[in-house]
Formats: sequence, structure tokens, C-alpha cells
Amino acid sequence: MSSTKHHDERIAKMIFASVYPHYVTKIEKKGGTKEELHQVIEWLTGYDQQKLQELIEKKVTFEVFFQNASVNPNASLITGVICGYRVEDIENLLTQQVRYLDKLVDELAKGRKMNKVLRGG
Repeated sequence: MSSTKHHDERIAKMIFASVYPHYVTKIEKKGGTKEELHQVIEWLTGYDQQKLQELIEKKVTFEVFFQNASVNPNASLITGVICGYRVEDIENLLTQQVRYLDKLVDELAKGRKMNKVLRGG
């Protein structure tokens, strides 16, 4: 399944704050916590809870969210399929980063151990 320019642009313009509650719901529905979600987001982006809250309040797009992130160098270890896309094969960097986050949230919701979700660190 290949990504299209329209799809990439749509993801870039999505507001992180509009997706965040869905992440929380998905994690909590499966017995996880918001703190675990924040740990995963911090591992991927470098954003602590205070910065994350600030970005949510500012209603930044995913484009801005990842533009200012310090993406973990081990993010490339995130592999597999999410939303019909194999994350390691996504060519658009921003779309890939958003799908990395989706994949981590999905793994956490499925009960995968935190050290595995965070790729051993």
C-alpha cells in the first residue's frame, strides 16, 4: 500500500490534540495508563509531560509536533504494519514518524512490555 501526496498532506495538517484523546482512550480501554502513553511519547519525541501539554494547548499540527521533536535514534527499530502500511517502508518522513507513534500506541494497547515497546531503552 503506497502513501499518496494527498494522504501525507492530510496527516501533516492533522491537529495532534485532536488525535491525542484517541490514544488515551485506546490505552486506557486495554488497562494501560496515561503515564505509560506519556512515557512512549517522550521516548519517541523527547517531549516531557509539560511540553506535551503545551503542544496540546497550542493545537499544533503533526507537522509542527514532529518538526520540533528530538526523534529517538532508535525509532527506525519500529517495524510492522499499522493502518495498512508497513512503517519501515513509508517514504515520507513525517508520515513515517506519525505511524511510528501509532505503532507504539498500538503495541502498548496490546499489552506489550514497556521495554519491548521502547525497543530496549
